[in-house]
Amino acid sequence: MNNERTVEQKVGRQIQQLRKQKGYTQEQLAEMIDLSTNYLSDIERGKSFPRPEKLVAIMNTLGCSADDLFQDVMDAGYQVKVSRLADRLAHLTPENQQLVMDLLDVLLKHLPS
Repeated sequence: MNNERTVEQKVGRQIQQLRKQKGYTQEQLAEMIDLSTNYLSDIERGKSFPRPEKLVAIMNTLGCSADDLFQDVMDAGYQVKVSRLADRLAHLTPENQQLVMDLLDVLLKHLPS
């Protein structure tokens, strides 16, 4: 059995995560973008994929970019994740920044090349 997720499933999961981060229920988001709750549920589970205008409405309502939604399916998606990590690091104290960097160094030394 193939455990790989489809593009639809990966994007749907991103939509779900971003929705939850914003504190919206499926019902609330669906109402804001004029979708049925069932259809939004299908999108989040990767069973359906929205038309371009609805995808843009989702991104605008969630305050995210296409990079945010497609980061797990694009070859350059890791750059979005690195940028997010850099943003999070910037909000840490210098001592905690160093701690994170030290932990990363240890982890990277133990990964295969």
